[in-house]
Amino acid sequence: MVTVSLSKLSSSHCFCFSFSFWHITYLSSIFWIAAYLHHSLFHFSTSTTLLLPSADDPCSGRYIYIHNLPSLFNSDILSDYLNVNLSYTNMCRFISNSGLGPPLTNHSIISSSALYSTDPYSLDLIFHNRIKHYHCLTTNSSLSSAIFIPFYAGLDFGRYQWDYNISVRDSLPIQLAHWLSSTPEWHVLGGRDHFMVAGRTTWDFRRFKDEDNLWGNKLLLLPEMHNISTLVFESDPWDSNDIAIPYPTYFHPSNHTELVSWQDRVRGLERQWLFAFAGAPRLSSDSIREQVINQCRASAKCNLLECGSGLSECHSPVSIMALFESASFCLQPPGDTPTRKSVFDAMVSGCVPVFFDRRTAYDQYTWYLPREHEKYSVFIEEEEVRRGEVSIEKVLSEYSEKQVRAMREEVVRLIPRLIYGDPRSRPEGFKDAVDVAVDGVLRRVGRLT
Repeated sequence: MVTVSLSKLSSSHCFCFSFSFWHITYLSSIFWIAAYLHHSLFHFSTSTTLLLPSADDPCSGRYIYIHNLPSLFNSDILSDYLNVNLSYTNMCRFISNSGLGPPLTNHSIISSSALYSTDPYSLDLIFHNRIKHYHCLTTNSSLSSAIFIPFYAGLDFGRYQWDYNISVRDSLPIQLAHWLSSTPEWHVLGGRDHFMVAGRTTWDFRRFKDEDNLWGNKLLLLPEMHNISTLVFESDPWDSNDIAIPYPTYFHPSNHTELVSWQDRVRGLERQWLFAFAGAPRLSSDSIREQVINQCRASAKCNLLECGSGLSECHSPVSIMALFESASFCLQPPGDTPTRKSVFDAMVSGCVPVFFDRRTAYDQYTWYLPREHEKYSVFIEEEEVRRGEVSIEKVLSEYSEKQVRAMREEVVRLIPRLIYGDPRSRPEGFKDAVDVAVDGVLRRVGRLT
């Protein structure tokens, strides 16, 4: 070991030693700073979280990135819509006004500039146009908390379900899966931060066997789809990635004034009927439709709109709304599947829904409807109706005027979150069904990631 006595060094030597020590320390610091910056820059270039959340940024943790899909997954579908074959109408006119359809104006029953002849199967287009105006969008996917896939799954289903084989029906879903799995955004979390809208029931996208005579395509059964959140009209209770969202109604306000005016109107309507029903019987022996229709026919307190095949009043928005606005309670027995668009048409009209199956609403729209079901609805056991053990009129007549008024008030309060605001701009002054969906997706992604 060499020992150096600083006291024996000359002042010049002392200066040289001090300078050398400082110089070495400085160079060492520069080296470590450079190494840190190199590491940080490399990390930032390969990470999806370039920036940490900022308390000063109101969108921190809420940014949505919209995938720039090739046009064959959305706009080309709209261009091809002359080929859509639905059982009761041609969809072409319903894709106008960003998916709202033709405006409902110049009629004597209802007056509102926010009413449109909206087909529920336009949801893909409505949701996409609406989310384009979401207040926390980003073009930098690394800043996003969730990623939206603007694939028009429901509209694609409508093109090819009838008279096409499964290879045609599955073609675009398979192409979408391949495209998504090739993106860097997908590989970050395997799609767990992705979400999409498929504007039909989940069963339309779950064909379990490759046989032409079976219903639907296999979009939601593809491996690439297993992690994404899918917003559908009716969810699969055994698949946690399915989330049920409301069917579109005819009411699409663009601002708070239009919304409040509508709420005040339906709250104050004189309802001359105790209950009402719009629908047709079902051939299935499990359906209680026939019993419900028979009870309504037999009651002097029920307003019935019977729906046959083909074009009818049941496809007239004005007739539907006029029916629901005339009654205190609106019957909602299951149809081909447990859920019904009629539920939302009725509630937006201020009518208290009457359910016979928990899967019609209670087990589906958990992001949208209160857990305290009795606050806004009535439940009658389906099996009791089937066996003829219950009188619907008697059950509903037992509610006092005060109770009915309280339930209606809760229904009216829920209207904003059950509707889709005008997608051509950002609805001002209220949160609509899209806002509720995005909030739910962000909470869900936060739990999964």
